[in-house]
Amino acid sequence: MGLTKTEHFTDEQNEMAVLLKAMAHPARIAIIDYLLSTDTCICNDIVDVLPLAQATVSQHLKELKNAGIIQGTIEGASIKYCINKETIHQFQTFIDHIFHKIEKQESGCC
Repeated sequence: MGLTKTEHFTDEQNEMAVLLKAMAHPARIAIIDYLLSTDTCICNDIVDVLPLAQATVSQHLKELKNAGIIQGTIEGASIKYCINKETIHQFQTFIDHIFHKIEKQESGCC
């Protein structure tokens, strides 16, 4: 497989690609939904609501955290997770920009 040549794209394009790649799994969407329904959450709470092993949930949490979608704080032996509002706001701005451009188009597709 070839190189992605990310240097040929804008910072925003690269950031959105990382964000969307991290979100592109149903378990991660379920984790995001769960975190949005709670104020903060300890990892074990997420394991209790998903039909996945603890190690698998931890891997998905790691991917979401690496992309900046969630953030965590260590409290003793537990990690409390929550949504990173700044990242979600950047995502919303990107999506709003797409819809704004679509609405401005006079014709449909080709």
